[in-house]
Amino acid sequence: MCRQRGRQHEAPLTYGDVGGSLRGAQPAGFRYDHDDLVIGQGQDIFDYAKQGLQSWKAHSSLGISIFPRGATVVPGSTVIVLLGSPLSFAAPCRVVEVVDEPRRWGFAYGTLPGHPEQGEESFVLTWADDDLVHFEIQAFSRPAGRLVRLMSPVARRIQRFVTFEYLTALQKHVIRRYPSQGYH
Repeated sequence: MCRQRGRQHEAPLTYGDVGGSLRGAQPAGFRYDHDDLVIGQGQDIFDYAKQGLQSWKAHSSLGISIFPRGATVVPGSTVIVLLGSPLSFAAPCRVVEVVDEPRRWGFAYGTLPGHPEQGEESFVLTWADDDLVHFEIQAFSRPAGRLVRLMSPVARRIQRFVTFEYLTALQKHVIRRYPSQGYH
């Protein structure tokens, strides 16, 4: 795994429009997805969810993890999203942008060679004027190779499952600390 991550450190991204997922870009030839979940209310929830997103809690759900453990969310960080255990499926990504505003925090990462898809995904927390804290995931993607293209319906279901897991993992992280914030 270390060798794969090392090779990816200098590899080019496999798509254009870097940072586009944070702007809601919908590039031609890519599938676009947008999901939004209210995970609580107030500044304490925003701050705690932000800490969770910074430490990859959204990526620590059943069967999903990040390599290396403890990777920091800063532009240029290369990580491998692992899906499954004990036989893991590895998806190399690079953090391409971080948003750090008083009421909005998040990041986007893009695919690297060896990822089954080409594209970008962003994970953003927003503490809205109505005091609700939203966790939003936006992505644009397309199959990176023929095999994934042929398996498109299955790959799509896997992608939707993983997105749901990201959303609910961060929500569960918040609810463990703030049980009264049980938004569903």
